[in-house]
Amino acid sequence: MPKKVDHQERRTLIADALMRVAAEQGLEAVSLRHVAAQAGVSSGLVQHYFRTKDEMMTFALSVVRERNQVRVTEAVARLGEEPSPRALLRTIIAAVLPLDEHTRDDGRVALAFLAYTAVRPAAATGLREDTAQMVGFLAGILPGTNTEDTAAGLLALMEGLGVYLLGGQYTAERALNVLDAHLDMIFGSTGTS
Repeated sequence: MPKKVDHQERRTLIADALMRVAAEQGLEAVSLRHVAAQAGVSSGLVQHYFRTKDEMMTFALSVVRERNQVRVTEAVARLGEEPSPRALLRTIIAAVLPLDEHTRDDGRVALAFLAYTAVRPAAATGLREDTAQMVGFLAGILPGTNTEDTAAGLLALMEGLGVYLLGGQYTAERALNVLDAHLDMIFGSTGTS
């Protein structure tokens, strides 16, 4: 009887290998051959699941997104019912920031993908949609008027903090202090509950 193959498991194995290559050697090292070697499979198998580097990169980013979503969902659940908007925003952003080694690997892949899409706009279609959804979600939580611009700024702050964390310019403590200071500007320093 032929062996049953779990295609999603194989795609994820390949995406994990891609993320390790990108995190350890940079995006320029990502190739079908390098990813296959890292995954311990043949280049032909990688090509069976991903015809192009763009397809591999897009799938790897979707894996990072799923991991972030799990972290966010778990962190928000720990807040209990009806958390304050400020606590909810801080929790969501902190869960996405690369504050430890595990999340740094995901952050490196996300940063590499952003750099990749800067010169390949067609590869950024899903990213643009995700950004618009995130801005809309954040705007719905924020107080006051002009919430879309405030949400866009908050998203830019999160991305900037992520870059500084990945580059080693900021420690996790420093990044969270900056986040808190920015949230204090939005909600007022008494809005910390």
